[in-house]
Amino acid sequence: QVQLVESGGGVVQAGGSLRLSCAASGRIFSGGTMGWYRQAPGKQRELVATISSVGTTNYADSVKGRFTISRDNAKSTVYLQMNSLKVEDTAVYYCNANMRLVSSRDYENYWGQGTQVTVSS
Repeated sequence: QVQLVESGGGVVQAGGSLRLSCAASGRIFSGGTMGWYRQAPGKQRELVATISSVGTTNYADSVKGRFTISRDNAKSTVYLQMNSLKVEDTAVYYCNANMRLVSSRDYENYWGQGTQVTVSS
């Protein structure tokens, strides 16, 4: 199994910045696409950004130009730098990763437990 541990959430004023981290642990053979999703109260979970194993990125329109996703393959860690935060960015942010274990030929999908980001006006 793979565990995803997120950190970096918190409370910040509008216009501020936060950096989320998500570290994967376990008997990992290789990492595939990793990403961040978020879920605001009363809303469905939505994609924020993804990054492939070779660094190809994809962003939701609502965060383009403000958020940057990156990864450190050696550490099996993905980051989300969030700048110019808005009140509407308030949500629980979840890490998502496709990982292949040492004992497996296939990639499996994993979720973190979520970290709260609150942006105040």
